[in-house]
Amino acid sequence: MNTLSHPAAPPRRPTRPGVDMRLLGIYLNDHLAGATAGTERATRLARVARGSALGRAIGPVAAEIAQDRAALLDIMGDLGVFVRRYKVCAGWTGEKLGRLKPNGHLLHPSPLGTMLDLEALRLGVEGKAAGWQVLRRLSAADGRLDPARLDTLLERARRQQERIEEWRVRQAEKALATTVG
Repeated sequence: MNTLSHPAAPPRRPTRPGVDMRLLGIYLNDHLAGATAGTERATRLARVARGSALGRAIGPVAAEIAQDRAALLDIMGDLGVFVRRYKVCAGWTGEKLGRLKPNGHLLHPSPLGTMLDLEALRLGVEGKAAGWQVLRRLSAADGRLDPARLDTLLERARRQQERIEEWRVRQAEKALATTVG
């Protein structure tokens, strides 16, 4: 008989009928990558716009986006989903690389930059809301998911979408306006 000890297989995570935990783990880690990028983008935009009306409007949204990322991490922990650090790093790196896009100005910031940042944030918040909706539906079959918490996160995402869209439209009008002269 072989007496060498073999590492024990990792404990199986509890599964629920109809939920593939492996795929849910991939899905949530993809959302975590997006949340990481969104948090970086929102924080940067709030910092750059500090002291302006946009900064006063986006600062609280940026703080909420960071709180939402933390909530996602908590939910992943509740579900026993492991964080895939390479995806977190990919989200962080992708956000940084996204800043290198040509914007029509070489030496100073383009007015398009803020508008595009707001558009990226809006898309990110829409994606986040879609993720919360999926989890909310799963909460009916999985007691580890708190429906009230997910309802709160969904409502907050809707408010964030409204605020970001208001400022995206303002910035688009400002950035794309022509001067008469």
